[in-house]
Amino acid sequence: MYQSGSFVADYISPTTDEQVQPNGVDLTLEAVFEQSTPGALEVSGKKIGERAECPVVAGESKPNGDSGSTDRYELETGAYVVRYAERIQIPEGHVGFLYPRSSLLRNSCMLNTAVWDAGYEGRGEGLLQVHHPISLERGARIAQLVLANADHETRYEGSYQGENL
Repeated sequence: MYQSGSFVADYISPTTDEQVQPNGVDLTLEAVFEQSTPGALEVSGKKIGERAECPVVAGESKPNGDSGSTDRYELETGAYVVRYAERIQIPEGHVGFLYPRSSLLRNSCMLNTAVWDAGYEGRGEGLLQVHHPISLERGARIAQLVLANADHETRYEGSYQGENL
């Protein structure tokens, strides 16, 4: 069974009321990266390829005294790694699934993600496939995290524990 958005919000920080949905919480864009060297997955381990943050187009200050600016990424067709701005903690007895917001899909983009095991804590990443150029503002809602009840024997203790914190 999936948990309510308000339940999920207890395990994500920071969040706004706008991010809390009936069955999950929207995650926002912190940064976009492009991989520049090959990675490797081997029986004995893994190597993540080098990557660099994509150029940011500086924006103007937001109107009405809102904090931040309208900095954005102008992305061409290709594959990118996105980092979410929120700190995630997957609670005991649950598993996390992350889905793209439909606005990404309607703009010819796909967000690929993986299972988030109980005990994971960090600022996760996903693979953004851009099939038609798009402008993404830093802080835009791009994905929705849902939590489902799950039995498990152990907690996540892998190499990505505490990533991007």
